[in-house]
Amino acid sequence: MPILLVHLNTFLISTHYNPFPLISDSQNKTKKMEGLQNGNSTDATVTTSLQTAPPSSSKLTESLKLEHQFLRVPFEHYKKTIRTNHRIVEKEVSSVISSLPDSSDISQYDAVQHLNSLVSRLQGLKRKLEDGSRAERLQAQRCRARLEHLESADGENISEWNNTRLKRILVDYMLRMSYYDTATKLAESSNIQDLVDIDIFYEAKKVIDALHNKEVAPALAWCADNKSRLKKFKSKFEFQLRLQEFIELVRSENNIQAVIYARKYLAPWAATYMKEFQKVFATLAFTSNTGCEIYKVLFESKQWDYLMDQFKQEFCRLYGMTLEPLLNIYLQAGLSALKTPYPNISFCFCLDHFRFCYEDDCTKEDPLSQESFRKLAMPLPFSKQHHSK
Repeated sequence: MPILLVHLNTFLISTHYNPFPLISDSQNKTKKMEGLQNGNSTDATVTTSLQTAPPSSSKLTESLKLEHQFLRVPFEHYKKTIRTNHRIVEKEVSSVISSLPDSSDISQYDAVQHLNSLVSRLQGLKRKLEDGSRAERLQAQRCRARLEHLESADGENISEWNNTRLKRILVDYMLRMSYYDTATKLAESSNIQDLVDIDIFYEAKKVIDALHNKEVAPALAWCADNKSRLKKFKSKFEFQLRLQEFIELVRSENNIQAVIYARKYLAPWAATYMKEFQKVFATLAFTSNTGCEIYKVLFESKQWDYLMDQFKQEFCRLYGMTLEPLLNIYLQAGLSALKTPYPNISFCFCLDHFRFCYEDDCTKEDPLSQESFRKLAMPLPFSKQHHSK
């Protein structure tokens, strides 16, 4: 187990996620060539080794740079499971110790009854520890399976390995788009359950569904489970959930209960988020159908959509996931090489920024001739190539 953690830590520390590794490596090589011209022998040695590296090995290395999330997610889940089990043990043991009576002030019968109660509680703790141990072994197995999968990538089976990676990317996309059943069936039929994060996305699904139904209890429970991590990130998601609960009390014209709620749950956040606190608290003087635009927006249903988006961001950050689906990132990495400002492209002004438009005679073999691909390529920089490939 410690060896597995060392391997994972080494990989995660040494691997820096970069959605466009080919671009950055090209820039690094340019800098090293400049060092060679200036007489830097160290840079010359490194540049020579880069140029003489086997093409297949170099290509595989570039490909693995995009696999940061692949190991990071199960590793974070593994650490979370360990922390949860540790908290359970600390809480139960502390409770047992604090409940021990003074032996001088208790009868023999009461002592026996108390010991029986302690034995029952400790047996319950044992069952919890066994469940926690199974969860830890499952997470460790998943981390090990992913390490072995990455180590199995070589020139001989690269086609099969890429096919498995494509299925992983598709499962990730389906899970993010809420196609849970389809993602599960694809993972099971391809036997890649340990290589995808279905259970983690199902955890998020419970919170998202609750927020969609305008319920904050599951989201608050999730915040409580991850309180230390969210505090480290300086997240305000829990505060926003509390604000929404306050707004719902005001909407139902239960102002007294709203004030009590604010004193209990919002007051601790007031020093940090005073402006938001004052703005929301002022809704007590208005009704949900107020015409004042500043407060009217707080009662709109889109606030729940905002909470769902905010949860997704916090969830991805907690597990080290990318905000964008992996499928989009891989496609954008390829489209960045195809997007050129030269042939068959005309520029037109759209709102506050320029966008590129393909003319009618553009070849249909070019992916950027499709509207969906053009949307993905819109925020990307133009390639330095003079012609799309």
